[in-house]
Amino acid sequence: MPTWLPRAMVLALVFFGLFLLADWAFHRLTGILIILFVAFFISLAMEPAVAALVRRGVPRGLATGLVFVGAFACVLAFLAALVTLLVETATNLAHESPRLLDEGVDRVNRTFGQHFTTHDLSQRLLRESDLLEGYARAAADNVWGVSTTVLGGLAQVLTIALFSVYLTAGGPRVRRTVCALLPPARQRTFLHAWDLAIDKTGGYLFSRVLLAIVSAVVHAGFLAILHLPDPIALGVWFGVISAFIPTVGTYIAAIVPVFVALTVDPMDALWIIVFAVIYQWFQDYLLQPRITARTVDVNAAIALLAVLAGGALLGPVGALLAIPATATVQAFLSEYLKHYAVVEDPRIEQTTPRRGRTAPARPEPPNPD
Repeated sequence: MPTWLPRAMVLALVFFGLFLLADWAFHRLTGILIILFVAFFISLAMEPAVAALVRRGVPRGLATGLVFVGAFACVLAFLAALVTLLVETATNLAHESPRLLDEGVDRVNRTFGQHFTTHDLSQRLLRESDLLEGYARAAADNVWGVSTTVLGGLAQVLTIALFSVYLTAGGPRVRRTVCALLPPARQRTFLHAWDLAIDKTGGYLFSRVLLAIVSAVVHAGFLAILHLPDPIALGVWFGVISAFIPTVGTYIAAIVPVFVALTVDPMDALWIIVFAVIYQWFQDYLLQPRITARTVDVNAAIALLAVLAGGALLGPVGALLAIPATATVQAFLSEYLKHYAVVEDPRIEQTTPRRGRTAPARPEPPNPD
C-alpha cells in the first residue's frame, strides 16, 4: 500500500463528514437565511426615508423608529380595511344570494327554455348533503393546522420586522464592518453596489406607491360613479394589488369589486371588468413607463418572470422582492460588464438601401504587397 493512501482516505472521510455537517446545518438554517435576506431588502427600501430624516438632524435610531412605525401603521390600516371589506362583502352576498339565485334561474329558464326552480336546486343540494358534510368535517379537522400556520406566519413577520429595524438602524456600522474585511479597491466596489441596491430598492418602492395612489384614486372615483358601497376601501384594494403585482394585478384586484357589484347590479360587474382591462393597459403602456423611467426600469416580461421565480423560491415575499432584486442586478451588470458598439450588417445595407442613399461598396481586400 502506498504511504500516502491511508492519509488520503482519512482526509476524504473527514471532508465528506464536513460536507454532510454543512448540508445538515444549511437545511436547518434555511429559514433564518431567508428571514435575513428579506429583512436586508426591507432595510434597503427604508434607507432613503431614514437618510432623509437623518439629514434633517433626526438621530438615526429615532428616524428608523418613525419610518417603521409609519410603515406598520399603513400595513395595519390596509389589512383592517381589507378584512372589513371582505366581511361586508360576504354579508351582503349572504343577504342577496336568494335574489341573485332567483334572477339567475329565471334568466337560465328564459334563455334555454327550461323550467328549473329554486326548490329543485335545494333538493339536489340536500341529496348531496353527505358530500358537503364531508367537506365541513375535513375543514374542521384542518382548523388546528391553519391556526398553527397563521401563528407561525405572524412569528416570521415579527422576526423579519425586528431584523429589519436592526439592519436599518445599524446600516453604517454594518457597511463599515464589511469594508474592514476588504482591500480598498474592493471596498469601493462594495459601497457602490450597496448604493445601487438602495437606489433601486427605494426607487421601486417609491414608484409602486405612486402607481398605487393613482390606481386607488381612479378606481375609487369609478366605483363611486357606479354607486357601489365603500368605494374608497375598494379603491385602496385596487391600488395596492394592481401596483405590487405586475401585469395581472388589476385583474386579480377586480375579483372583490365584482362580487360587491353582484349584490347591487350584475351589469356593474361587467362594467368593472371592462374598466379593469382598460386601466391595466393604460398602466402598463402609458403610466408605468413614465413613472419607472427615473426609478426602476425593468422589462415587463422580465419582471413577470422574476415575480414567478421569486414566488416559487420564497413565496409571496419573494414575489414582492423579485423586481427590486432584478433591477439591482441589472444596474450592477450594466455598469461592470464591458459593452461594445453594435456594428451594422453590410449585407442588410446592400439589400435594402435607404431612399436617397447608395449602398456602401464592399471593401476591397488589402494588397499583399
